[in-house]
Amino acid sequence: MENKVVATNRKASHEYFLLERYEAGIALLGSEIKSIRAGQISLAEAYVQIDGQQAWLMDAHVAPYDHSGSFNHEPRRPRKLLLHRAEIRRLWNEVRKKGVTIIPTKVYIKDGIAKVEIAVARGKKQYDKRETIAKRDAEREIERQAHRRE
Repeated sequence: MENKVVATNRKASHEYFLLERYEAGIALLGSEIKSIRAGQISLAEAYVQIDGQQAWLMDAHVAPYDHSGSFNHEPRRPRKLLLHRAEIRRLWNEVRKKGVTIIPTKVYIKDGIAKVEIAVARGKKQYDKRETIAKRDAEREIERQAHRRE
C-alpha cells in the first residue's frame, strides 16, 4: 500500500542539513486523526522535544475537525511521538550536541496510521543557503541546455 503524504515541512531542507531520519507514530485524539486525514495539519513551526524518556511533537498545528462539535482538540497541543526506547536514547544523545535539533519533515498515512518523519538536523549558515541555491540553479541550467540539444 502506498503512503499518502499529508504535510511536508518545505523549509526544513533549506534551513537545515538533515543528518538522520526516523519514522515515528503519533498519539492522537479521534478528531485529530480525522483532521489529519483531511490534510489539515501544518509543520511550519514544529519541532521535536525530548526529555530523555519521551519524545514530543511541539507546535504542530492540527486544525479543529468541523464535525466533532464540542469534543474538539487543542490545535497546538504537544503530541507524544511513539518511538522505541533505543531510538529515543540515540536522539537524546544527538540533541545534547551543540547546534543539533530534531525537526519533523513530513506527516503521512501508512496502512491507515498517521506517521511523522523526523530528522536530526544542523542549522545552515547564510553562506550554506546561498551555496545550495547556486547548485540548484546550476543543475537547472544544465537540464535546460540538455533539453535544447534534443
